[in-house]
Amino acid sequence: MNRRAFIGTSAAGMLINSLQNTSFVKGNSLFAQQDSLQPQISMISKFENIQKPLILPRSLKTGSTVGITASASPSCMGEIAHCINYLKKMKCKVVIGESIKKPSTEFKYFAAPDEERADEFMEFIARDDIDAVIAARGGFGVMRILPLLDYDEIRKQAKPIIGFSDITALVNSVYKKSNLVSFHGPVASLNFSGLTAESFSKVLFGNSTFKPAKTIFKSATTLNKGIATGKLVGGNLSMITATLGTPYEIDTKDSIFFIEEVLEEPYKIDRMLTQLWLAGKLDDCNAIIIGKFKNLDKKKNFFPNYQFTVRQILDLRIKSLNKPSLMGLPIGHDDEIITLPIGILAEVNATEKSLTFLESCTSI
Repeated sequence: MNRRAFIGTSAAGMLINSLQNTSFVKGNSLFAQQDSLQPQISMISKFENIQKPLILPRSLKTGSTVGITASASPSCMGEIAHCINYLKKMKCKVVIGESIKKPSTEFKYFAAPDEERADEFMEFIARDDIDAVIAARGGFGVMRILPLLDYDEIRKQAKPIIGFSDITALVNSVYKKSNLVSFHGPVASLNFSGLTAESFSKVLFGNSTFKPAKTIFKSATTLNKGIATGKLVGGNLSMITATLGTPYEIDTKDSIFFIEEVLEEPYKIDRMLTQLWLAGKLDDCNAIIIGKFKNLDKKKNFFPNYQFTVRQILDLRIKSLNKPSLMGLPIGHDDEIITLPIGILAEVNATEKSLTFLESCTSI
C-alpha cells in the first residue's frame, strides 16, 4: 500500500480529520485555521510529516499581486520585462523589489548584502498585498540567506515561491523547513513564452477541481524503464550537492528526484553524482528525472582520448541504479522550461516517458 494512502486508514488519518476542525501548532504558539481562505492541508501527506502537515500555497488568479526580488545575483528592470508583461497579460499586479530597482555593483555578484536580500524576501512574504514571490534570477548567493529566513512565517503565509538554478537551495529549504509546497520554475529573467508560460499558468493559476495532470515528453530518453511514485524534489545539481551536510540538505527518501545542470564538465557531473550516491540520496529515491544538458555529447580534452561525455557519465551512474529514469526533460537551464511543484506526490513512467502530478499543488 502506498505510504501516503495508508494515512487514511491509520491513526494519522484520524489526526488529519481532527486537524480540519482545530488549530495547528507553530513552534510554542498556536494559530488557528479560521476559514476557507487559510492554506489547505494535503490530505495525503506522508505519515512521518503528520505533526507538520504539507501545506498547499494559494493559487494565483485575476487580480493577484506577484513580488519579484533578487535573492541571489543582481538583476535589472530590462532583464525581467518579459515576466512583467506575462503577469500583466494574466491580469496580475507586480511589485518590484528595491534589490532590482536600485542595482549596484558594490556587492559584486550579490544583488545586495545578505541581510538586505533576506529582509526583502521576508517583507514580500509578510505583506498582505503580495500573493506570490518570484526570484528575479539565479546566479550566486541564495545559500547565504537561508539561516536568516523565518520558516514559520513562510509556512503561515503559504505563498507560492518560484525559481530555479541558485534558487534551488531556497525552494527546497522552504519545503523542508516549512513543509510548504514550493516551485522549481522560471525566474523572472526568462522569456515567459511558449512552454514556460503554458506550464507556469497550469501549475500556479488554480482550477476549481483537480484531476491528475499527465504530460508525455516524446523527445526524452529512457535510461531505465519502469513506473514509480513519490514526492517531487530536486533542482540544480551543484546546489543540491552544496547543501549536503547542512540543515538544508535535500531529503530524497521515497521521492521522484529531478536534477539539472548547465555547462559543467563531465568529471564534475561524475563527482557530484558520486557524492549524492555516497550520501545515500540516489539509493533513497524511487525514480530519477534528468533535465537537458547543453553539453551532453561534447568532449573536451582532459587527458587525450580519455574524456567521458556527460551522456556517458549519466549512463554509468544512473543506469546502474536500476530505477525508473528519464533524461532530457525541459527542466532548468533551457530555452523553455516546465514548473515542478516540490513536495507533491507524482508518478513517473519512464517506459512511456511521462510525468503525472497525482495531487493538487495549490489551494483555491
